[in-house]
Amino acid sequence: MQKEGREMCSLSALARGCRPAPAPAAKPCCLCWCCCCSCSWAKCLAARGSEGGPGKKPREPGPQDPLLPDGDAPPSLEEIQSWGQSFDRLMRSAAGRKVFRDFLRGEYSEENIMFWLACEELKRETDPDAVEEKARFIYEDYISILSPKEVSLDSRVREVVNRNMVEPTPHTFDEAQLQIYTLMHRDSYPRFVNSPLYKTLARLSGGEPASPAAAAPSAPPAAPPSAAPAAPSPQ
Repeated sequence: MQKEGREMCSLSALARGCRPAPAPAAKPCCLCWCCCCSCSWAKCLAARGSEGGPGKKPREPGPQDPLLPDGDAPPSLEEIQSWGQSFDRLMRSAAGRKVFRDFLRGEYSEENIMFWLACEELKRETDPDAVEEKARFIYEDYISILSPKEVSLDSRVREVVNRNMVEPTPHTFDEAQLQIYTLMHRDSYPRFVNSPLYKTLARLSGGEPASPAAAAPSAPPAAPPSAAPAAPSPQ
């Protein structure tokens, strides 16, 4: 059966390892970002030219690099610094997810956050037909061992996913999503926090970089000290 140019397998066949036809070239989707952003954020993201792991060629900013969807204000410096304090805060922030996704792209592991985002979208779906279709695409794109975007899951979680694919629900991939979330937290997040990309972003205020003298990762902004009582005047 053909659907939207892709050969579809039945759900039970997918669980047995059905080999779907290769997908056509991906088109821009709801996870892509528009080309509208402030100049200050363009300056920030230009710093990624030096980003990348050992032995990896630096990647130049591309046409889909702007940080936020149209109409959203750039995050404050305080919010950016909070991303370095908590992975949960980073993943709850739309801007944080975009920056982290860009970092993962430089590490050639962007499929992890793409899978996580696809699962989040599936959990918001209420139409049964749409749930089945999206679950099938997620399986083909991120679970199938034939996919170049396959995420790393252990055998137990794969078995759970295969059983769930018989009758897909919005929560078919919950265990797999949690495992990938944990993997990103433990493996990629520490490198992100110590990356030049994040360090540069965390020192920006009003679009201008702070003094480059500081070499340590940015710390959370300290609470202002309470006013000390004035010393008594000598009599």
